[in-house]
Amino acid sequence: MTVEKTYRGPCPCGSLLSYALCCQKLHNGEPAADAEALMRSRYTAFGLKLQDYLLATWHASTLPTDLDVEASARRWLGLKVMRHEVTGPDTADVEFTARYKAKGRAWEIHETSHFVREDGRWFYVDGDFEKQP
Repeated sequence: MTVEKTYRGPCPCGSLLSYALCCQKLHNGEPAADAEALMRSRYTAFGLKLQDYLLATWHASTLPTDLDVEASARRWLGLKVMRHEVTGPDTADVEFTARYKAKGRAWEIHETSHFVREDGRWFYVDGDFEKQP
């Protein structure tokens, strides 16, 4: 899959790099250097509605049977990474907050995502969510 989208501003993941120098390379097949890079690219993929990329980077053991990002009415507003922790030789956790707007209301997701590396590629496994008030 090749993603041809271009942006004038920084990458949606908050890295301050251009999309072409950041998440687009991963969306076009380059392996993520670490779990944080994969998490950032997945955040951007949700915003760009790149369902194939999201499914390709989801670990087979937890891959959802129904994911329809096209139907999502969420407009992603920003990402803040609080922590990236290597938990083993091929595992890592990334804690982050993602803000979005849906149905005229602002929302926030606070998650600690769990990742595993297999054959040199990182995959999202699952996450622990902090409930919103």
